[in-house]
Amino acid sequence: MTVRSTLRQPAALARVLLVVAVLGLVGLGLSRAEIDTGISSFVPNDDDSYAATEQRDQDFGADPIVVLLHGSGKDGLLIDGEQLRRLVGLEGELAQLPDVAVVYGPGTVLNQTAKSVRNVILQISGARDSIENSARAQAKAEGLSGAARAKRVDAAVAEFDERYGALVAQAMPMGLPSLSNSKFVASVLFGDDGEPRSEWRFLAPTAKSATLLIRPRAGLDQAGTRQLVGRVTETVDAAGLETRDPVVTGLPVVTSAVAERATDEAPRLGLLAIGAVAAVLFLMPWTRRRRDRLRPLVVVALGTATTLALFGALGRPMSLGVIAFLPIVLGIGSDFPIYLARGTSRRTVLSAAAGAALAFACLALSPLPFVREFGLALALGVVCTLAWGLVLLGWLRGADTDLDMDADVDGDDRGRAGADQRDAAPPRSRPSRRLTAGLCLAAAVAAVAGWIALPSLSIESRADRLAAGLPELEDARTAEQTLGFASEITVVVRGKSVLTPEVLAWAAEAESVLLTRHADVLRPLLTMNRLLEFLGATPTQTEIEAGSALLPSYLLEAVIGDGGEVGALTFGLAVDDVAEQRRLVEEIRAELPAAPKGTTVELVGLPVIAGSGLDAVNASRWTIGVVGIALAAIAVGVGLRSRRMGLLVACSAVLAAGWVYLAILLSGANLNPLTMAVAALVTVTACEFTVMLGHPHAQGRRLQRAVIVAVSAATLGYLALTLSDLAVIRSFGWVLAGGVLASCVASWLVTTAAAVLWPSSQRTGAAEAVGTGERAMEKKKHDEREVVPCS
Repeated sequence: MTVRSTLRQPAALARVLLVVAVLGLVGLGLSRAEIDTGISSFVPNDDDSYAATEQRDQDFGADPIVVLLHGSGKDGLLIDGEQLRRLVGLEGELAQLPDVAVVYGPGTVLNQTAKSVRNVILQISGARDSIENSARAQAKAEGLSGAARAKRVDAAVAEFDERYGALVAQAMPMGLPSLSNSKFVASVLFGDDGEPRSEWRFLAPTAKSATLLIRPRAGLDQAGTRQLVGRVTETVDAAGLETRDPVVTGLPVVTSAVAERATDEAPRLGLLAIGAVAAVLFLMPWTRRRRDRLRPLVVVALGTATTLALFGALGRPMSLGVIAFLPIVLGIGSDFPIYLARGTSRRTVLSAAAGAALAFACLALSPLPFVREFGLALALGVVCTLAWGLVLLGWLRGADTDLDMDADVDGDDRGRAGADQRDAAPPRSRPSRRLTAGLCLAAAVAAVAGWIALPSLSIESRADRLAAGLPELEDARTAEQTLGFASEITVVVRGKSVLTPEVLAWAAEAESVLLTRHADVLRPLLTMNRLLEFLGATPTQTEIEAGSALLPSYLLEAVIGDGGEVGALTFGLAVDDVAEQRRLVEEIRAELPAAPKGTTVELVGLPVIAGSGLDAVNASRWTIGVVGIALAAIAVGVGLRSRRMGLLVACSAVLAAGWVYLAILLSGANLNPLTMAVAALVTVTACEFTVMLGHPHAQGRRLQRAVIVAVSAATLGYLALTLSDLAVIRSFGWVLAGGVLASCVASWLVTTAAAVLWPSSQRTGAAEAVGTGERAMEKKKHDEREVVPCS
């Protein structure tokens, strides 16, 4: 027992307790971590179109879950009375599910129509009798009799019969308005050719099939959406309908599938990345004792877990970026513990980490929420990993038996000098100035070509390609082929009252204009003028009020919301390319007739938001990368007190990013929302490698070997992403793996060129003084730990 060791026991115990407490908090946060791939994370949510679409969802329900039912019986689902009753029952059960705003289907439409027709006939008959009785009583009061009285009565009901008699006559051949009456069903849904009428084709694609649209309530989160999709599937399967292979699809189903795949893939890809990084650390001889080579992995695992725990503790669900987050943090985060273990000065490591974190954080400039969150999570991951590395610095440096700790004890640094001499590599033969200049010129030309090509690189705008790899996409394509549309777009009119002759006339004109000019891509679904067209071409205000009162609320509320202050014209859109959707949206906005006085008109829906998002992403092509490079260079320059090193970092990042852009161009690949920010992500590794290769001890095998290990770990960590089932993540992994190699080559070239073409007699960024200061601190700590025998 020694005095100083005894004095150190409480401090050591406190440190252990602190680590245990932090790990407990990490575990608690991890238990609350969630993944959210709701559509709101993929589109700009600060755009006016997003707010307008949210309001549309409040009024009429969100984008629907689509159920395709193909009848396998002789008469299908609509003419067969038993199957139709079961269909109506299914629609009723779906409407009662939690988080469902409304359900539209042919069964409920027929049922409500039957009730309405009966009510209309009864009201028409009652109104006609009332008019006839009033005219007869008035004629009698005037003393008319016989033919004169009959003529007065006929004249009184003639105008009424002219307007409403056709409705009664039309209803008579179809018989009793009832679901059991096949003539009634056929007259409502089918035309003379036996095929579904155009206005109902979105609910009855064929004579034997049916489509159900289940609109979730507005603002339903991803977990709720996933549960709703499961309940809908279970309810459809238990309905007892004679169908073949029911299809449950739609935007909520696809996003739910992405969320489920993200939840499954995140730990799998994370484990693959851990295995790859562990293999690199264990197999590459960066230390002499194999059993100590995995210590940096422990540190990065703690940093990653802490980052996820912080998101959980704050109640912030992580979006799709969590899939890419784990391998990237494991690959890049392991670099800094390696450098610390190799005895690199803390200022050097802190400066490189600051540049990396700022480059990651620049993704917060993206207009897409999931990219912003992804960047902030990566920056936080680097910070947490570095913090754990500093907390466990002594244990971490114990892994490097090559590191002579006497270097931190001897005041004259003879131990450090001896270690450097033992570990020094033979002097590296540098290329000639001419050869170096030539290499730099060729590298700069290639990089400039890549940056010039950046504006011309196409952005992948087909959602099905970004989510390629999901079997649910096949169901979505089936629905698109069957229904003739892939998404919805809604023209919303708002005013004090939209049930007026002026607004109905405008709605009819707007629909006519849009269908005339875009009949190939627009499919009318539910529109206010189609629902009220039975009133005629020029109904009066009184007739509109009376006619709308006759309609069942189920149908009226599909196009009239907020107490009559909002009207909707919803069209199916047969275009699933965001760039084409954006052009179509602009054309529709230009072609819509002027809004009636006292009203406003908005074009809303996911295609509108996605178009705005594409514009915003296009506008950020340069911003994120340039700002990331600048901030990383400034962080390194300030941290190392060296403008020279800051400039070298900027040059390395510019070269590496340019080469990656050029490679994307030559490969014929497209950019996606993640690879758009490749310049900022490449800056992370370019910053790190440049600082380390430009370190004053970079001639030694110690730091060179650490950089090689870091390059290998980062590359394999990124390559783990290429095993994802989602195309957007796979392509991201390939680009980043290439970016690591490009940044390594760029860093080597820049530091070599600086040594040859821009020699400096001073050591980089006062790093030597920093190293001496740190060694003095270590000496002081060592002295405090000296064994002093008890008296």
